[in-house]
Order: sequence, then structure tokens, then C-alpha cells
Amino acid sequence: MTIALTTGGLSIGGSPAAAAATDDRIDFWNETLLDAFRDAADFGAPTALSRAAAMMHLAIYDTSVSLGESTTAPYIARVPRQPGVSYDFNANVDVAAYTVLKALFPDPEVAAKIDAAYALARATPPVGTPGPGGWSTSVGQAAADQILAARRSDGSADTIDYQIRRVPGQWRPTGAGPDPVTPHWGRVRPFGINGTPQFRPGPPGGFTSLEAMLASDAYAAQVIEVKRVGKLTAPKANRDDEQTQIAHFWANDLKGTYKPPGQLLRHTRIVLRQFPNISRGERARLYALVSMALADAAIVAWEAKYDTLIDLWRPESAIQLADTDLTELTVKDPDWLPLSQRRNGTPVSPPFPAYISGHATFAGAWAGAMKSFFGTDNVTFAANTEDPFIANGVTRTFTSFSAAAAENARSRIYLGVHFQWDADAGISSGTAIGTWIGANRLR
Repeated sequence: MTIALTTGGLSIGGSPAAAAATDDRIDFWNETLLDAFRDAADFGAPTALSRAAAMMHLAIYDTSVSLGESTTAPYIARVPRQPGVSYDFNANVDVAAYTVLKALFPDPEVAAKIDAAYALARATPPVGTPGPGGWSTSVGQAAADQILAARRSDGSADTIDYQIRRVPGQWRPTGAGPDPVTPHWGRVRPFGINGTPQFRPGPPGGFTSLEAMLASDAYAAQVIEVKRVGKLTAPKANRDDEQTQIAHFWANDLKGTYKPPGQLLRHTRIVLRQFPNISRGERARLYALVSMALADAAIVAWEAKYDTLIDLWRPESAIQLADTDLTELTVKDPDWLPLSQRRNGTPVSPPFPAYISGHATFAGAWAGAMKSFFGTDNVTFAANTEDPFIANGVTRTFTSFSAAAAENARSRIYLGVHFQWDADAGISSGTAIGTWIGANRLR
């Protein structure tokens, strides 16, 4: 699947990517990837973006392994080196990342800016004297080619005719978002896990029918909570200033932000900067593990959203249409709107079902992969955000990966777009995905 983007946000010259060009080439291309993410429209297919991240970082990783930077197993295969030529690590990483990004982001203006990033990276020539055959980038090229070939028929380009069922409890567009986003994504072939069943969550609250769910006290409690804390105009007695900050801090759904997978890739970089002695081969492996976990988290989450018993409606629908559920404990409020907003202040709910939370599943997968790599959950770091409703430079500090993931998941209730059971199931599935990939892949 290629990613069609509107143009505008990729500004290599003054971006962190430019600074990283003279520092760490893996970071450089990670930042270039995030620049491409920023051009995606509001709620711009986090599924496809996570796939792009996995493909690029796995190409970089296989390049690294093939050049002897790591003794761990390749993702696809080690690329043989040609005799008589020399291989510069940076130049081969450049070719691997560039080739993948050019294939996945075909918009002419975005592609031109990826070209500019490549030119910037290549402006620094290889260090040393090459062999008689000169310098070669054949390893990076082959690593990119093999991941592109492996993912060519992975189901990401498929389409399905998703039928919206306007019955109580079932997801329907809320009027503010586009058509259902990537309803086929749960059928995409995973990157790391063997399949989705092992990580598939049970239905919301354990209910196997809409009728039983809508009549339950448990469902009513979910609705009542988000109605109170997630309302656009909630008083501070219901949602205090810090909770409002948390809601926006983890959102990053809008054009111009690095999107939910991108925020976690940035946090990976932030953590890595605290461990300067980690080799570049191991840095490549961490990015590959994290991005693979994020990509598979998207597949599992989107299967739960669209391909299970209940395609759960958003709180906005549940509250505005509470007179159609089967419990007397909920009260209809036709004017209720979520804190989630577009840049112009228009309230908006994401254009796909609520259960399970994509943010929470991404967050759990990230935390699971990070814990597996570092061998501990207890790493302190200051996380950042690009959400437009948070002032520039605001950070939030966490003492563990799981604490950051838990706050990310909880933020969606404060934002008014999820129920708590969406977040809980997402964290559970995501953590299991990230932990399994960390224990079983790229070892």
C-alpha cells in the first residue's frame, strides 16, 4: 500500500532530521519518516503509517546485519557483499531507507522532499579509502528491495465494502469524520506475530451480543464515566487541568503532527539518547522491534474494531443516542461533544470503531518492545508531543515505559473518544504483542 498524502509538512532543512544528518543516520531517517507522517491528513491512516515505519526500519536493520553491525538474526535474509568493493554503513542505510520511503510516499511534493533528505544525507562522503572496486550501496539497495517484495501482496492494498449498521451500539460515522478508515486492515499479514488470534481481545466487557452489552450496568458505567470526564465543556470538577493536558498530549491525530505511531518512535529516540554506548547495530534492532510491534498492533487493533462481534460505537454516539440503549442508567444528551477537536476547534471523533483503542494498543506494544530490549521497565524519560492544543516545549516525565503507556491509554477517555474498556483491552493486547516480538524476533 502506498500512502497518498496532502503536501506541506516535510521541511528537512530546519527539522530534527537535518540536525541528525551529522549525528546518527538511523535517527536521521526516523525523523525523515516522521516528517512524512506530518503530511498525512487528520486521523490519517495510522495503520498504513505504522506499516511504512516497519518496512523502513526493517530494511535498515537488515542492512545493518548484512554489514556485520550485529550478530542477531536478519528479518528476511543477510545480503551478500560483493568482493573488491567497500561498504559505508551510512551510505547503505541511506539507500535502504530512501528506497522504501520513495516507494511508499508517491505524492510528488512529498517525494521531492524525501529526495532532499537523501541529498542532505549523501552530502557527507564515506570516510576512508575504498577497495579497488570503490564504494558500493548494493547491500542497502538489496535490503530495501527484499522488504518491498515481501510486503507487495500483504493485503494492505485490498479494499472491502464495509457495511455500516445503524443499530444501537454499532459504530456509525459521527458527521465530523471521513468514511471508515482502513476497515480491511485486520486482514493484513503481520510483520512479527504469527497471526492475530493469539492477541485478539475478547468482546467489550465480555459481552457476546449487543443486546446484553447495552442492557448491562457495566456498559452504563463506561458511558457515564466518559460522559463526565470527556465532554468538550467539562468543568474542572470533572476533568482538571492536568487531565485536559494528558488528553491532548497523547492525541497527535491531526495533520502537522507525527501521529500516534510517530510519537512513540520519537520517544524511542529520546530514550536511546540516554544510552550513548548502545551500538548502531543495536539501535537499528530496537527501532526495528518497536516499529514491527507498532505495525502488528495496528493489525490486531483494526481486526478488533471491524472484524469481531461488536464494532463498538464512539462515546459521542452512545451519549447522544442513549435513549436507544437498553439500560435506564444512561441519559441521552443530544448536545454532548468530545474534547477531541480539529485545529479550528470543531469537535471530532475518530472515523473508525472504538473497541479497541488504537492509541492504547500502540502504546502497549511500544512498552512491551522497549521492556524486552532494555531488560527493565524502569527507565525515566521526558516525553514530548506535537499536538496543537499543547504549548510548544511541554514534556511529561515518566519513570517507566508502562507508566507512559498507561497514561496514553487513559488519555483517550479524557479526550472523550473512548471508553475505559477500549483502553484496557488495547493495553493488554498491545503489551502482549510487543513482549512476544521482543522475545521471539531479531534474536
